[in-house]
Amino acid sequence: MRAIHFEQTGGPEVLQLVEIDAPQPKPGQVLIRHEAIGINFIETYLRSGLYPMKLPSGLGGEAAGVVEAVGDGVTRFKVGDRVAAAGTTFSYAEFSVVSAERAVAVPEGVDLKIAAAALLKGMTVEFLLRRLHEVKAGETILVHAAAGGVGQIMVQWAKALGAVVIATVGSEAKAARVRELGADHVILYREQDVAAEVRRITDGKGVPVAYDSVGKDTFEGTLKSLARRGMFVSFGNASGPAPPVEGRQLMLNGSLFFTRPTMNDYQATTEELDASAGALFDMIGSGKIGIEIGQTFPLADARKAHEALESRATIGASLLIP
Repeated sequence: MRAIHFEQTGGPEVLQLVEIDAPQPKPGQVLIRHEAIGINFIETYLRSGLYPMKLPSGLGGEAAGVVEAVGDGVTRFKVGDRVAAAGTTFSYAEFSVVSAERAVAVPEGVDLKIAAAALLKGMTVEFLLRRLHEVKAGETILVHAAAGGVGQIMVQWAKALGAVVIATVGSEAKAARVRELGADHVILYREQDVAAEVRRITDGKGVPVAYDSVGKDTFEGTLKSLARRGMFVSFGNASGPAPPVEGRQLMLNGSLFFTRPTMNDYQATTEELDASAGALFDMIGSGKIGIEIGQTFPLADARKAHEALESRATIGASLLIP
């Protein structure tokens, strides 16, 4: 099969298209023939060396397709089933194997490309809005990078919950898009003082929760945007790692909470995984969330995909097509 590998960390140029043997499912695993592969910002961290991994290596953690083969003992799926998985092993390839307990069934009404574009991002939004902090109707929240893949889903899901959404974006074009999705207030974070705008919008109170996937560039603004006893949810480093957080900072800014969650801790069991994916597919099926696939790239163009992602030139989700 064709796959993307890299032998050393660095920029997008380290990604190489190679021919390797297709994996075979071991007991408890399924082999997935990919129809679409999700691209997520965490993969740029792995490729660059920000998150260490053993090299040489493949890349990617999300895909949707059809079960090609099952290992011994698998009863959860059969050959021909439509499935998706977040947490696949090296999904930048034509095939991948994954534990049957970590794959999810894709309902007939959900296109496999939509599943690949939405699964990891959408399940991230699910636990951030419903379980890490339970967003309530009437609550005002701050969402950074609102025009990105996660951000678009978060804006729509938060609005479905009845929240007031303050969204930050980097351009007027992206501002127009998030307004279409329902954002109540939009801040151009490169041109405006985010914290000052949030305080103005909230009559000086600040927000009870802020979702920050940008990192270094937005850290200070996020910290200063929070209400007393507010929660700073840091779940990405698009602009580079956020600075270390001192307990005294949290005290002086209003007895704040700071968390750096990972989805694995909110899907520790197959039951949690199925519930999260089920909630996402229900939201998509109901029409409350639309998934925008802004860019698609052939598998061989993984380098171009990473260049686009890191330049923040993308809108919505990006896919690799085998």
